[in-house]
Amino acid sequence: LKPPSQLIRFRSGACGGQTPYNCLLCNSTKPSMLNVHLVPHTHDDVGWLKTVDQYYYGGRNYIQHAGVQYILDSVVSELQKDPARRFIYVETAFFHRWWSEQSAKTRNIVTQLVQEGRLEFVNGGWCMSDEASTHYSAVIDQMTLGLRFLNDTFGECGRPRVAWHIDPFGHAREHASIFAQMGYDGFFFGRLDYQDKGRRMKMKEMEMVWRASESLKPPTADLFTGVLPNGYNPPAGFCWDQSCSDDPVQDDPELEDYNVDDLVNKFISISKADVYKTNHIIMTMGSDFQYENAIPWYKNMDKLIHYVNARQKNGSAVNVLYSTPSCYLQELNLAKQIWPIKTDDFFPYADDAHDFWTGYFTSRPALKRYERLSNSLLQTCNQLEVLGGSQSRDGPFGKGDRRAMAVAQHHDAVSGTEKQHVANDYAKRLGIGWDHCQVLVSNSLAALSGSNVPRVFCENLNISVCPLTEGSKRFSMNVYNPLARPISWSVHLPVNGSSYSVQDSNGMAVNSQYLKATFDPTTGLLSGLTNLETQQSIQLSQNFYWYNASNGNDESRQTSGAYIFRPNSSTPYTISSKPVNSVVQEVRQQFSPWVSQVVRLYEGSRELELEWTIGPVPVDDGLGKEVITRLDSSISSAEYFYTDSNGREVLQRRKDYRPTWDLKQTEPVAGNYYPMNSRAFIKDKGSQLTVVTDRSQGVSSLNNGSLEIMLHRRLLYDDYRGVGEPLSEPGEFGDGLVVRGRLLLTLTPPETAADAHRPLAQGMVLQPLLSFQDGTPSAIVEFSALQASLPPAVHLLTLSQWDKDSVLLRLEHQYESSESKTYSKPVTVNLQKMFSTLKVVGASEMSLGANQWKANMTRLQWNTGNDVSKSKSASVYLQLCAAALVLAANRY
Repeated sequence: LKPPSQLIRFRSGACGGQTPYNCLLCNSTKPSMLNVHLVPHTHDDVGWLKTVDQYYYGGRNYIQHAGVQYILDSVVSELQKDPARRFIYVETAFFHRWWSEQSAKTRNIVTQLVQEGRLEFVNGGWCMSDEASTHYSAVIDQMTLGLRFLNDTFGECGRPRVAWHIDPFGHAREHASIFAQMGYDGFFFGRLDYQDKGRRMKMKEMEMVWRASESLKPPTADLFTGVLPNGYNPPAGFCWDQSCSDDPVQDDPELEDYNVDDLVNKFISISKADVYKTNHIIMTMGSDFQYENAIPWYKNMDKLIHYVNARQKNGSAVNVLYSTPSCYLQELNLAKQIWPIKTDDFFPYADDAHDFWTGYFTSRPALKRYERLSNSLLQTCNQLEVLGGSQSRDGPFGKGDRRAMAVAQHHDAVSGTEKQHVANDYAKRLGIGWDHCQVLVSNSLAALSGSNVPRVFCENLNISVCPLTEGSKRFSMNVYNPLARPISWSVHLPVNGSSYSVQDSNGMAVNSQYLKATFDPTTGLLSGLTNLETQQSIQLSQNFYWYNASNGNDESRQTSGAYIFRPNSSTPYTISSKPVNSVVQEVRQQFSPWVSQVVRLYEGSRELELEWTIGPVPVDDGLGKEVITRLDSSISSAEYFYTDSNGREVLQRRKDYRPTWDLKQTEPVAGNYYPMNSRAFIKDKGSQLTVVTDRSQGVSSLNNGSLEIMLHRRLLYDDYRGVGEPLSEPGEFGDGLVVRGRLLLTLTPPETAADAHRPLAQGMVLQPLLSFQDGTPSAIVEFSALQASLPPAVHLLTLSQWDKDSVLLRLEHQYESSESKTYSKPVTVNLQKMFSTLKVVGASEMSLGANQWKANMTRLQWNTGNDVSKSKSASVYLQLCAAALVLAANRY
């Protein structure tokens, strides 16, 4: 389909730069010297110790002194004083708010700074997302939100070319793949496992090419990746923020504290390329919420650059300059080095022998679930905004609700590593989005069904509360399926009547009630699982346990906290070896007053459902508890297990092993935990046991045939990583948080396992939306926006209104290149025949971030010393495609 001339307008214009980058104007370097790139920056958390609003305005400074608005005010003022000065900014959520308050004069000044490369945006998403607890669909959305604002505001010069994740606590391969497919040239981060960092420094492998997909043909998902030398802080002795106590450059020789020679000598001594490959090194000059007063920073950096470079006339080979990550990256690319390849990920992360940051994989499990449900609701609203037309948009739903979801992806939000009052703020923002979205859903369904009977949304079905179904003798339930294929979905409704008849939209009766599960008659525990279709059987037991969280009473002094998981012992405590069971069309198990479970098998389903309820976790015995469920099977897994990366590709894990270096294991439990975003599994030659989860959690396999999942945490001590309070959520009544969740288990041959777990996981992420109408509905209809279901290998990732006459469509091939004999094949989709109610008159493929035409997207190429053209992988597998569609005016 040929694109129209004005589909989506990407701004262009006069941008600086006699370089391969259109808008990049870099300060000059010296080829014969060591070039030290000073990168002035601030790291502004979109919520952590204070809420996002408090951080922006500078409120509650008794918690932490930070005011983002003053940072941007001060930096813009200082950048104007010298064209050599540079600054980078990351968090579009803050910049967007600041920009909306500026005068036309200030906006013109900032636009000029951007065009001249003096103010550079890096990363560019609404926030700097967490990499362990986020789902790829939400990450793509929050990146798109920020990138669109930068494109609309500054055009090509506002487009970030470098991803910048300096603070997240471990790094996911899928994030690197997403950045590469969005057109980024490089990726820099600050946190790296201390053992991995030590080896890389010795081998000069602090910079590498991350091959972030086993399915996409190189270099589609290749991304140059660099580890910053000082985390994201300035080198010791050179922090000149008003919050620091380092000496300024005192350059009056008549003063007693004259220190130019000492500072220059110290700086030259630390300016070495002994752990990097080229004659270029990068130094981050800034840290958390710094530059609120930018004067001391720039005044002292100006002097440092002047006096260090003055030594060149005396034989010094060090050249210091203001720079940006893009300028630094360009120099590395011009160096024509051969770069090492990285193919796994950077989990788990430890900053010392007993300090594994694996607790946050599960921290704040209720918020993690609420974020996942909110993502599902947002995707439904995006779709219905398109399908319902102008009538659907008659309400409060809009950009603010997408921003609330985007903020929740922050690495101190869904990660669960914020203060309690900040977690409450994140949930409140999502809750407002729910209210707005429900108005849109009501409007859209009214337009599509012709029924204006008020609709009710029962948000508390997870605790069996829905006033309408409990108080009505007759009601209708509308089910909207956001997936582009039919699904079977069980619905549990609270009612007060003794007998109900259930009918579908055609008035036909619906059963309201293949796998086989067996329970031990003595213990009452699950004892086996059988697939009746494939005649597979395994021994399978399941129970609940808790690890005693460390209180720091040893040499390391390290406690368990919001970030850190550190049990006192490698052996967990059993909650109950003999639960009390009751059977009412399902098995209900009571393990203790605070742990229970319902086991369900639905007619025709191929998965076993485990619905667990945990809490309030008791701590009156003075012991913090990290609660797990463990599945022990007869599968010979040989210490291997598998986890997903942000819900997409799967990585192999192995107990006490890292692919990159020889691991010295110091924490046999915490050091073997990995993030599970949507699924994990173990397998042998004949059987694969897969667990699909409803939120992000920590997972491990510590014994052969075993898979354990951390479900809940309640701790009594802070872990000294900055949050300043123990992870002990109060819950509704102040006595501790109660959490309910679901795990789905499948037993399949390994060669067909993906055919089951791929659609099952997508169904857990994008769940049907239920709404209810009292009485007999005036219109009963079935509606599908598609002419036919999409092929099983194709997933509808995004259908969202872009502007008045165009929508953003993302389709993805959801199978890896070799995981399915049936579906790991190329698929063709006809966009003109895809929709039943939308008439497509034009389409054009875009980058994954929807801020470039795909045909115009170019990236820096890197030499890895191997011939990527020999790769047997085909680029169609796991491909993410974005397109802008123009719709006819009479589309509805």
